[in-house]
Amino acid sequence: MAVAIEMRFSGATLEQYDEVMRLMALGDTPPAGALFHWVAATDDGIKVTDVWETIEQFNAFAQENIGPNTQKAGFAGPPESTVYEVHNYLGH
Repeated sequence: MAVAIEMRFSGATLEQYDEVMRLMALGDTPPAGALFHWVAATDDGIKVTDVWETIEQFNAFAQENIGPNTQKAGFAGPPESTVYEVHNYLGH
C-alpha cells in the first residue's frame, strides 16, 4: 500500500534542501519506489512530502540518503515526520 510521508525540518532552508538534492545526485530519475515529491518553505523551516509505494522502500532510502545528506548539508536534526496510508493516488 502506498504511503505519504510528511517531513517538517525546523530551521532548514531551501538552499540546504538544494544541497541535499545535489548530494543525492538523483537528476530527473526518482529512486525505485518513489511516486511523488514536493518541498516548500514554511514559517520555521521547510516541509517535504513524499509518496512511496511502500514504507519499507522509503525507510531504506531515508536511512541511506536522507539522513546522511541532511547532516552533510547542515540540517539541525532529523525531521518531525507523519506517515499516512494513501487511499488513492493520481499521477503519471
